[in-house]
Amino acid sequence: MIKKIIVLILTLIIGFIVYYFTLPALNFNNIGFYTFISFLVIVYVFMNFIMSPKSVELFHKGRKVSYNFSPSTLYVIYGLCGMYVLIILVNFICSPIFNAKSYQQRIEVDETGNFAEDIAEVNFNHLPLLDRASSEVLGDRVMGQVSELVSQFSVSNMYTQINYNDSIMRVTPLEYADAIKWLTNRKDGIVGYITVDSVTGESNLVRLEKGMKYSTSALFNENLERKLRFTYPTTNFGNISFEIDNEGNPYYIIPTISYTAVGLKAKVTGVIIFDPITGESKKYSKEDIPTWVDIAYSASLVIEQVDDWGNYKNGFLNSIFGQKDVVNTTEGYNYLAMNDDIYLYTGITSVVSDESNLGFILTNMRTGKTTYYSVPGAEEFSAMSSAEGQVQDMGYQSTFPLLINLNGDPTYLVSLKDSSGLVKMYGFVNVKDYQKVVVTDAKEGIIKAKDNYLKSIKKEVKDEELVIKEIKVDSITNAIINGYTNYYITSGNEKFKVSISVSEELPFIRTGDVIKVGYYETDKNLIDIEKIY
Repeated sequence: MIKKIIVLILTLIIGFIVYYFTLPALNFNNIGFYTFISFLVIVYVFMNFIMSPKSVELFHKGRKVSYNFSPSTLYVIYGLCGMYVLIILVNFICSPIFNAKSYQQRIEVDETGNFAEDIAEVNFNHLPLLDRASSEVLGDRVMGQVSELVSQFSVSNMYTQINYNDSIMRVTPLEYADAIKWLTNRKDGIVGYITVDSVTGESNLVRLEKGMKYSTSALFNENLERKLRFTYPTTNFGNISFEIDNEGNPYYIIPTISYTAVGLKAKVTGVIIFDPITGESKKYSKEDIPTWVDIAYSASLVIEQVDDWGNYKNGFLNSIFGQKDVVNTTEGYNYLAMNDDIYLYTGITSVVSDESNLGFILTNMRTGKTTYYSVPGAEEFSAMSSAEGQVQDMGYQSTFPLLINLNGDPTYLVSLKDSSGLVKMYGFVNVKDYQKVVVTDAKEGIIKAKDNYLKSIKKEVKDEELVIKEIKVDSITNAIINGYTNYYITSGNEKFKVSISVSEELPFIRTGDVIKVGYYETDKNLIDIEKIY
């Protein structure tokens, strides 16, 4: 009896040590829970085996002995095997084979989206031109300029895309460089975080008045995952992200997840907002998530859910054999900022790859609300290849496209980067015809790149979209730029620019003439005339 108590105590001690470092959720829907229970059972059986009298005889006399398991031990082993058989059976019953409709409806997709009405005309002041890789280059460069910190801390690879007070940026915390650096700096904590403006590329190290005590790189009880697990032992966690609130205070955002059966059909139920400075946290339901939070859903979970929506519209067998109306997301994705939220964008294509898209989805990364837009056109990687083909002699690589509304038309915008990850050119690609592509040196700016593209495709200008007015010509001059003859007109305090392609009568306009012009409303000092009537 005493030996059994000793075996049980040793098993519990070993179990606690393993739990302390592996941190499984004590939840019947989490496979990690069953793995942990199995480990404890194996440890108990093994300890019981080596402490039996016959096992001692084996070691002392050096002769082979057969060991007969006790009935209770056999029952434990049978129970362990039965547990996994039951898990496999339950998961099989709850799989898409028998529940295709449930999987197809795990995300609600609004299929009535209208691109021209729902997606506002692009505002280049709120467009994330820098992708994650470029942000990492800029963030690491900022850290390298702070000599007293670079030896103590490193930059986390989180780089969460957020909408911060109407500015689009990526944020990422600093981390302890190693275990020794944690030991020597843990009293003051991690000194700050890095922000990278996704529009301008401006990057900064933000220092905190009080350091962040809890981090993924901290050890023992100051480790973020351990603090969370001990606070919420039964909760399933999603991917952790780092964000800042409207006042610039740092927080970790941890989605809470529910599963069907064991590890199937993950669903976001809310978030935990964790303060890394104080260690305090609060759990929110999905409906009550504060609006400053941008990322409650991971990109991988959204894409998994959308793929199920596209695969199982007509049942499980159709997804494999007939494949009628079966669609999938394209391989890549990007983020758009709209209405003070971050949206995931990815294309929707036929399950039979044909280098074309049927449309795309936008998912609000805070609420999970998803809308499908039917916009047939080029698949993103075809557009990327087309843009790269324009600069193949330079070897620039294209980022995954942003889909924008440019004068009412869906248009791909890509950045072309050199081998060091710096943006060298911007490319605009027509969604419906990816052969229509124009690239412009990034030094000229995104507005110039847009103007070059619009001039190239010569889109028909609709009068109802323009500001139409009569102006008196105070002065008119011309200049040839990039092969185009442009005329520059002043009228009172206003300045106008117009290409010769707009009207062949431009050379005959004189000072003092009154002309009727049409242009898009703008806050620029130099107004582009689109029509002369």
